[in-house]
Amino acid sequence: MIYYIVRRILTMIPTLFVISFLIFFIIELPAGDYISNQVAALKSSGETASIAKLEFMRKEFALDRPFFERYLIWVGLWHGPHGFDGLLQGNWGWSFEFAKPVEDVIGPTLPLTVILNFATILFVYVVSFPIGIYSATRQYSWGDYGFTFLGYIGLATPNFLLGLIMLYLFNRWFGLSVGGLMAPEYLDQPWSVAKGLSVLAHLIVPTIVIGTSGTAGMIRRLRANLLDELHKQYVTTGRAKGLKERRLLVKYPLRMALNPFIADIGNLIPSLVSGSVIVSVVLNLPTVGPVLLTALQSQDQYLAGFVLLFVAVLTLFGMLVSDLLLAVLDPRIRLGGRAAS
Repeated sequence: MIYYIVRRILTMIPTLFVISFLIFFIIELPAGDYISNQVAALKSSGETASIAKLEFMRKEFALDRPFFERYLIWVGLWHGPHGFDGLLQGNWGWSFEFAKPVEDVIGPTLPLTVILNFATILFVYVVSFPIGIYSATRQYSWGDYGFTFLGYIGLATPNFLLGLIMLYLFNRWFGLSVGGLMAPEYLDQPWSVAKGLSVLAHLIVPTIVIGTSGTAGMIRRLRANLLDELHKQYVTTGRAKGLKERRLLVKYPLRMALNPFIADIGNLIPSLVSGSVIVSVVLNLPTVGPVLLTALQSQDQYLAGFVLLFVAVLTLFGMLVSDLLLAVLDPRIRLGGRAAS
């Protein structure tokens, strides 16, 4: 297991380099950049006093260099102008839109983004796991039909609309402040027990809103997988040997049906981030979603690139966790690709 973990971590390093190149390449595909767009806007308005400053910034941050050289400078494999180091040296880049370093722009949002994603993933699995098992073991019952109907509603309801409805209800029923991940009086305060409780209270609405569609889809997958396993011959043989239904369910078909369920951990993280952008804007959540949207709209390449790379790191970590859980759960899976003896 230790050898497998080390090998997977070492494999993640070249994977991150490939992902970083693709991210930088896609961000650079649109014509121009933030500086050139600002220069064009100033020329069209007749203001030329600030153009010299913008051109200086273009050279200062290596935007006048060739594509591959700019990529190597961003990563940190090439020395940039005036000590402009890259990611490997701990320099996340400069945000032209906010006129400050990238770490100052998204630094406060990263912990809240991780907390929100973790809470949403926990919500998806805690809710979908028992409902999926119930629907599969009681196929075509009233409960199965009811959960199926609720699942379709969850898939069909737009997240931002559900968010607005829940914000109104929670504000009216429980007096929860509208928007944000904490009460306004804690925004500039150091972390404390009261501030942590406020964050937990404000996590309820965005967690349910963002996790609803993922929960509905997960219930359907678990139900289908478990139904497929329950109709296999080894389940019939287990019943013939006198195994109790609960023990038979837990020992064999449930473990086999959980493989795709657990394998979705890595794929769930990027879908949560991408699917929560509009929700974050509507609910005024201080996460990386609105920052990424602003960066892409303004072609703030260093800011957008780091946010996308951060999501990629979360995805790779989630895939590592899912692979380790699969190896523990299913004895048919062998670490390192060794065949079963």
